[in-house]
Amino acid sequence: MDPIRPHISQPGVAESVAGRDDRVLVLSPGVTLTLGQDALLMSDQLASKPSRSCVPCVGSPGTNGTPDRIPYYNILWAEITADHRWLLIDYADPKNAQSVQVGNAKFAIPGLAAEQTPAGVGDHLAAWVDRLLELSYGSSIRRKRAWVLVNPHAGPGGADKIWETEAKPIFEAARMPLTVVRTTYSGEAVELARDLNVDDYDIAVPCSGDGLPHEVFNGLAKRPDARRALSKIAVCHIPCGSGNALSCNLYGTHRPSLAALAIVKGVPTPVDLISVTHGGQRTISFLSQALGIVAELDLGTEHLRWMGATRFTCGFLMLALQKKTYPCDIAVKVEIGHKEDVKEHYQRVRTAESTAELLEGSTQSQSQPDKQFNEASSSASDAVGSNDDGLGLPPLKYGTAMDKLPEGWELIPHEKLGSFYCGNMSWMMPDGNFFAAALPNDGLMDLVITDGDISPLQNIRLQLAVESGHFFDNPLVSYRKVSAYRIIPRNQDSGYISIDGEAIPFGPFQAEIHQGLGLTLSKRGVLEGPGPLGWDKVTTSEQLLT
Repeated sequence: MDPIRPHISQPGVAESVAGRDDRVLVLSPGVTLTLGQDALLMSDQLASKPSRSCVPCVGSPGTNGTPDRIPYYNILWAEITADHRWLLIDYADPKNAQSVQVGNAKFAIPGLAAEQTPAGVGDHLAAWVDRLLELSYGSSIRRKRAWVLVNPHAGPGGADKIWETEAKPIFEAARMPLTVVRTTYSGEAVELARDLNVDDYDIAVPCSGDGLPHEVFNGLAKRPDARRALSKIAVCHIPCGSGNALSCNLYGTHRPSLAALAIVKGVPTPVDLISVTHGGQRTISFLSQALGIVAELDLGTEHLRWMGATRFTCGFLMLALQKKTYPCDIAVKVEIGHKEDVKEHYQRVRTAESTAELLEGSTQSQSQPDKQFNEASSSASDAVGSNDDGLGLPPLKYGTAMDKLPEGWELIPHEKLGSFYCGNMSWMMPDGNFFAAALPNDGLMDLVITDGDISPLQNIRLQLAVESGHFFDNPLVSYRKVSAYRIIPRNQDSGYISIDGEAIPFGPFQAEIHQGLGLTLSKRGVLEGPGPLGWDKVTTSEQLLT
């Protein structure tokens, strides 16, 4: 793109010094950059109400294709060239509702500005650029050091191309130092994360489906300093697979370039992790655990991976027609047992988070993002507790699946189980909001149980309820908040158990939650799911009346 060369007018520059507004940068008559309320404005445009949406609307293109309004969320970087001749601004320019690409604006700096004394226009320009970056990044740290893992075989394939064309340019424009590794076999990321020098990086960025984030979390968990590593490295996600649940929950999108932008602007967010014990092993889960129709959908359709997310729909229809059931015994440590109480808990936590966010925004300086990132990392570590040495994984509070059932747990037979599905996050795929009341770090898992002995039509209606947002309220769905459980399959020699979409050997398994053990980046410090229908209208008095 040709640079914008404003007419250099000494009177115009003089006006920007005398009685200047620190928000306004007058490069020459007709070329004015203004720090508005929620956007950088060209040519004295007035700011509108604040917005930090995923794809903020950039105004109509101006001269030489430069927009006349760039939301701060979209601004990736701004700097003055070493020779003080040019002001460069890189930004994320929406191509459409599903993607952004890097745009560049280049403004010539009038000669007089570069030669000013310390009290003149030159200093004003440098301070203006610093303020622009502060407004653009807020509580997110700039130039995050990224350890990028690319799985060329993720989903239907093409992760290499997605990284090179959609994500990498966004990161480079944001001046992020990148170390890129391409994985060559399943499980390699576990070994790489286990041996990683965590002090060299701020974030890990798997480019894949949800399998690679699962491996990264488990690799960090295998380290002698597991708790420190899990609270130091924020595990992010560029969606390149079939489900892409982590990206959907953290960034509200499964589009790679939009996810990359959300990572650039992301804020540190502690997340709950779950220990799953099975056959003498301990696996860390960040997303979900399943037995029954959901697990068979996930793992039994691997041969249809080339179809992308459509494979789940095809698999579901086949299983619904079979009316397949999965007999087992289930013991659960229930913390919140009724849907209305779950909804009230969700409202209470979300309201507290919103209040804290407002207070933080009004009192915290935006010029200390590194300090904020470190504080979030510390809170993730502190939430786990400091019993024993404070280094390895937290000890198991309830033992393993091989131990005697913990006191107070009652084993309940389920003769015709349809699905046992436990989730740490809301979305399991772009149109699969199974756990509407999930929260990132409330120390609770969301457990859904459905009966398998229902008609195919009822099963299909359940699936449609997931897509429409009515799954939580469906009377056929049992929805509870739990802190631990054990499940023992019966009358089955083989089957599917899915942990974050990855298979483990079929047999009894037990799970318990660790509040805030992990760290990630999200857009706003919360999951992007909409929550249960009407959660923001529930009051205590309504609960009592109910």
